Amino acid sequence: MVALSCHFHSINVFQNHLNITSKPAFISCSAQLSQSNIKVIINGAAKEIGRAAVIAVTKARGMEVAGAVDSYQVGEDIGKVCDMQEPLEIPIMNDLTMVLGSISQSKSTGVVVDFTDPSKVYDNVKQAIAFGMNSVVYVPRIKPETVSALSAFCEKASMGCLVAPTLSIGSILLQQAAISASFHYRNVEIVESRETATDLPSADASQIANNLSNLGQIYNREDISTDVLARGQVLGEDGVRVHSLVLPGLPSGTTVYFSGPGEVYSLKHDIVNVECLMPGLILAIRRVVRLKNSQCFWSDWTPIMDPIEEPF
Repeated sequence: MVALSCHFHSINVFQNHLNITSKPAFISCSAQLSQSNIKVIINGAAKEIGRAAVIAVTKARGMEVAGAVDSYQVGEDIGKVCDMQEPLEIPIMNDLTMVLGSISQSKSTGVVVDFTDPSKVYDNVKQAIAFGMNSVVYVPRIKPETVSALSAFCEKASMGCLVAPTLSIGSILLQQAAISASFHYRNVEIVESRETATDLPSADASQIANNLSNLGQIYNREDISTDVLARGQVLGEDGVRVHSLVLPGLPSGTTVYFSGPGEVYSLKHDIVNVECLMPGLILAIRRVVRLKNSQCFWSDWTPIMDPIEEPF
C-alpha cells in the first residue's frame, strides 16, 4: 500500500520597484510506503463465532482475512459461508500448517485467531510460532496448565499469545466493577442465566467468584453454611455463592449482587449474540502483534483496552 503525503510551502519574494513582499505558494507531494495490513487466519472459521470474526476482520482497519481453517465446509469460500455480498476468494481448508506456510511467504505480520478446543490449542500456537505468527486464543474451559505451558513456550520464543477467557469488553468491565465493590460490601452472590445447562457454573461466573475470593475478604458470614443445596454452590473458600438459572430463550447473562446496611448494589451484563465479542477480538489482534510473551486477558485487560484505540 502507498500513502500520498502532501505539504504546503510558501516563499517570500521581494519586488524592489513596488516595495511589496509576496508569498507565492506551491504544493509538493511524495509517496511513502504505509504499513501493510495484518494477515489474520481464523481457525474455527465455520463456527458461528468464526463467521462473525471473518466479517469483523474484513470491516476493520489495518487487517484482512488471509486464511480460514475448519474441518467443516472444506473447500467453500468463507465469504459465501458468512453470507457476505461478495466472495472473499478464500476457501476453507482443514490443514492449518498449509495455510500458515502460504501466508508466511508474504513476509507480512500474521495473527492466528484460535476458536478450536482446549486439546488443540497448544499445538496450534506452536505451529503459528514456527511460522513467525502470534496467536489470539478464545477457547472456553482451557486448562490452567495449558495456559502456563503456552506462557513458558511463548516467552522462550519471544512471541506473543493472548489467551482470552472472554472477548466481551462488557464482561471485563463487570469483573473490574465487582472487584471495586467487594471492598465496600460483605455480602455477595452471583446469579447467571443460560439457555442450556452446559458447563455450569460458567467460566464468567467462576472467574468473578475466584477474583473476589482472592482479595482476602470473607463474605456472607451470617449464611456461610453449604448444607442447603438451594442456596447455590460456594466457589472458593470465602463464601461467594453462584446460582445458575437455565431456561430456553434466556440471554446469557451474569448479575453480581452486593448488599450492605439498607441497600443492594447490583451489576448486570447480558450477551445477546457473538457480535458483542468482536470489538474485543479486534483490539486483541492489534495488541498481540506487539507482545513478546503470553498474556491472559483477566490479568492484563487494562492496557489492552486502551481508550485511544478504536476497535474498528
